[in-house]
Amino acid sequence: MARARPCLIAVLLLFLAYSGPSRATPLVADLSDHLIAITTGFTGAQVLLFGSTDGPGDVVALVRGPTGRAVVRRKDKLFGIWVNAGALDFDEVPNFYAVASSRPLDQLLTPETAQRYGIGLDNLGIHPAETSSPKKSADMLGALTRIKVGEGLYLPEPGKVTFLGPQLFRADFNFPANVPTGSYLVEILLIRDGQIASAQTTPLVVSKIGVGADIYEFAHRYSAAYGIIAIVIALLAGLAAHMAFRRV
Repeated sequence: MARARPCLIAVLLLFLAYSGPSRATPLVADLSDHLIAITTGFTGAQVLLFGSTDGPGDVVALVRGPTGRAVVRRKDKLFGIWVNAGALDFDEVPNFYAVASSRPLDQLLTPETAQRYGIGLDNLGIHPAETSSPKKSADMLGALTRIKVGEGLYLPEPGKVTFLGPQLFRADFNFPANVPTGSYLVEILLIRDGQIASAQTTPLVVSKIGVGADIYEFAHRYSAAYGIIAIVIALLAGLAAHMAFRRV
């Protein structure tokens, strides 16, 4: 089955390139999977993006995770003890971000175009949720980006979009084991002469499934009951261990 998938994708690429409707569409793309299923023992996943263009051009692909609020805290030493010296909240923070391109981004887009379309870690459009000085905002945002990069959720270097011919292209996106659940958007841009000639967006869902998902949902929906059950299980386990050692 693993060998059959590349062959199937190759057939789909050829179909996209030479079928009638695709010739009238500058850009056609899709994903090998639209669902990343997180089960017990999940160690990460790889998703293949593939597609075709109607002629020469470059391709940039972006993957953005679900957005939310994030707080960044700065710690300083006070009398030899690390304490919180300040904090700043940010809104609309992508929980995951990756980009891939067929050529270096600075060769494809002007800084203004990259900023307008949110291409690159410096153009994510993250803003403080409260009034703050420009220096503090920049320092805290830099710290937030470094944290996300360290967690493997922001990829600092663009991946590679590979053309398999004059029209067919592909790119691989790797998702780490700690990838957040939620609805993702994959944006594919066709670049010609420094301008966005065409664009397409396709969804990607990251979801827990199986027993682990049921336990996760129960723990969040009925947190008090889950806490009581966890305590009871811990007490029973401790009692069982105590009885086992007494017999020994």
